[in-house]
Amino acid sequence: MEIYLVRHTTPNIEKGICYGQSDIGITESFAEEIKEIHKNIPLHEITTVYSSPLQRCKILAKTFKKPIIQDARLKEMNFGDWELQAWNDIDQEISAPWMNDFVNVQVPNGESYVMLQKRVLDFYYSLPLSSEEKILITTHAGPMRALLAHIRKIALKDSFDIKIGYGEVISFFI
Repeated sequence: MEIYLVRHTTPNIEKGICYGQSDIGITESFAEEIKEIHKNIPLHEITTVYSSPLQRCKILAKTFKKPIIQDARLKEMNFGDWELQAWNDIDQEISAPWMNDFVNVQVPNGESYVMLQKRVLDFYYSLPLSSEEKILITTHAGPMRALLAHIRKIALKDSFDIKIGYGEVISFFI
């Protein structure tokens, strides 16, 4: 099976805001961004599209003109109490434990990176294995890094070395 991981396009939110599972929209550059994304995918060969249910992924998934299976396990990290707050406004005393160990420490009323990886791997191992299928997954940088860290045998703490831009396409075989 060939898998195409696609990060959503540029989100419509100002820089410096924490927005994991907040359901924010896309920017005006969407039309240009999807042209580049489509160039990097054999659209006629894709058999199934999976998508995070957040609109910045669903809107992108619809452009592939295939049936879409939405899966909440593909959502970005849940930043709980910090969602839609400016990173600079989050109390440093509260954020320090997470900043020092974002892999294992859970955000207040949210997730840890280990929790995110667990649900992403639960999704990954639920995929029907077929050597002939080519699937596309529209998701977020966090789930992409967590999955790629597992596949490439990289420690989660080092997975942010995997740079993933908006609209980036990463493909691999399983």
